[in-house]
Amino acid sequence: MTALVTGGTGFVGAHVVRALLARGGDGVRCLARPGGVRSNLDGLDVEIVDGDLRDRDSMRAATAGCSEVYHCAADYRLFARRPREIYASNVDGTRTLLAAAERAGVRRIVYTSSVGALGLEPDGTPATETTPVALSSMVGHYKRSKYLAERAAEEAAAAGAPVVIVNPSTPVGELDVKPTPTGRIILDFLNRRMPAYVDTGLNLIDVRDVATGHLLAAERGGPGEKYILGCRNVTLADLLRALAEITGLEAPRVRLPHWLPLGAAALATGWARLSGGEPRVSLESARMARKRMFFDAGKAVKELGLPQRPVEPALERAVHWFEDNGYVTRPGAGRRRAASGRRSGGAS
Repeated sequence: MTALVTGGTGFVGAHVVRALLARGGDGVRCLARPGGVRSNLDGLDVEIVDGDLRDRDSMRAATAGCSEVYHCAADYRLFARRPREIYASNVDGTRTLLAAAERAGVRRIVYTSSVGALGLEPDGTPATETTPVALSSMVGHYKRSKYLAERAAEEAAAAGAPVVIVNPSTPVGELDVKPTPTGRIILDFLNRRMPAYVDTGLNLIDVRDVATGHLLAAERGGPGEKYILGCRNVTLADLLRALAEITGLEAPRVRLPHWLPLGAAALATGWARLSGGEPRVSLESARMARKRMFFDAGKAVKELGLPQRPVEPALERAVHWFEDNGYVTRPGAGRRRAASGRRSGGAS
């Protein structure tokens, strides 16, 4: 039988594809939008099918003959001039795929949600899968769309569909082609575009362990259950210090009050709407940074066996991958990378 991966050309999906190939046995099929960047699948023994989550016919064709579906695809934008596009892909597209997979007799569907769709504890302590949450607490269209899509997955599971939900925290590592917002933080640090930081927090995990968590969810997860795929809670200052240790570059020392980047992001977002460009920092991302997004992955560790490897090697792989693929414009990157490789024994 075949395992279908939607979003296999993206960051998390590309690692799920690699984990499936390493597992062996079933063939791997990847759904890709026509004209999209597919470099993350170069050289891999996978079947690529063109399709769109919003198109019922292409979803029926993509899921035909599949035993597993890993729905990793999402419109991950924190700024959009037409927000309806985000909901069309993330919410309507998820419903269309789930219906097609159920009709095809797929035995297990793993839906990739996000910790952004979960609740946060008011005091900043790590949240869990059961922390109370409401749509009104979601900041921005991306989070709202993921919240609504997760409700759609829960409804499908309640109706009998074999759906397991995973909520990755903040994956780091190689193959971040877009890149993700966290990848942009790493790039801003490498390109010396981050003179200061704000007091915020996030939960990091090696993207390879996120991929492993998807396969473990398919194998051991309960239908309708949710599992946070996370590892280590860190402040942004902690992350920047880790990058400084890896690269030999100096971490920013100035901490900004939250109102300052909020104001700058509001101006940048307003100008982007007028000019047709993209804001360097969106208002949604600045609003998100006001809270520490700390999470407890204990359920996934206990019930799935989710790995909890150190995140520093994944950060180093991300640095090396960005350098090797032309994302880093600062001079001398290769010399600093070589020094880092000697300290760590090289990237794996």
